[in-house]
Amino acid sequence: MTLHDLVRDDSVHDEPIHEADPKPVADGEDADQRAKLGRKRDHTRDPEILDAAIEVLAESGYDGMTIDMVAARAKAGKATLYRRWPSKAELVIEAVACMKRSEFSLDDLPDTGTLRGDLVAMLRPHSLEDAERKLQVMGGLVSMLSRDPQLADTVNQAITEPRVAVNRILMQRAIDRGEVRPDADIETVSHIVPSMVAYRTLVQRKTVDRDFLISMIDGVVLPALGVAPVAAHR
Repeated sequence: MTLHDLVRDDSVHDEPIHEADPKPVADGEDADQRAKLGRKRDHTRDPEILDAAIEVLAESGYDGMTIDMVAARAKAGKATLYRRWPSKAELVIEAVACMKRSEFSLDDLPDTGTLRGDLVAMLRPHSLEDAERKLQVMGGLVSMLSRDPQLADTVNQAITEPRVAVNRILMQRAIDRGEVRPDADIETVSHIVPSMVAYRTLVQRKTVDRDFLISMIDGVVLPALGVAPVAAHR
C-alpha cells in the first residue's frame, strides 16, 4: 500500500486541478509521438520540492502552508505537485519522512563492536538553528494531526518506524555477538528512544540534544537490555 492509499485529505487542496485531456494522436503520427503521451512521470525534482515543503512548513506552519507556496519556493508547477502528492497532508508526511531518512542509511550503519558505541555513533551533531527548525516542523505535524487524527498511524510508519528499524538491527547485532541476552525484548526497547523523541518534540515542544539522547541510551535503553553501565565519554 502506498502513502497515497493511506492519506486522503481532500479538504486541504488549495483548489481542484483539472488537466486537459491528452490530444488525440492522428493515425499518421509515428510511434515516438504515441510514446510521449504515455511516458513515465519524472521524479528527479522530488527532492527539491520536498525540501521546499519543509522550509514552508517550518516558516508558516501547517495551517498557513499552501501548495501554491511550495510550488513557488520550488519553482515548480502547482499541477505537478498535485499529480505527485494529491493532498497537502501527503506532501508534508513524505517531506518529513525524507528529512528523517536523510539522517541515516541502512546500508551504512555504524559497527563499533558495542551496542552503546553503535547507538552513540548514530547521533549526529546539529546546530541550534537545525534544532529549532526541526521543532517548527514537528509543530506543523501536531497541527496536522489535530485536524486529521486518523493520520497518526501513517505518520508513525513514515517517520518513527524507520529509526525503530535501525535500533532493531543494532540490538540484534548485540544479541548475535553475545552482548545482549537472547531473550531480550528488543522489539519494545527499540521503540523507546524514537517514542521519547516524538513526545519531547510533539508534546513538550523541547529540542532534542545530544545530552538528552545519551541520557536515554545510558539510563533507559542499556539497562533495559541488561547491558552493564560504562564510564561514558560524551
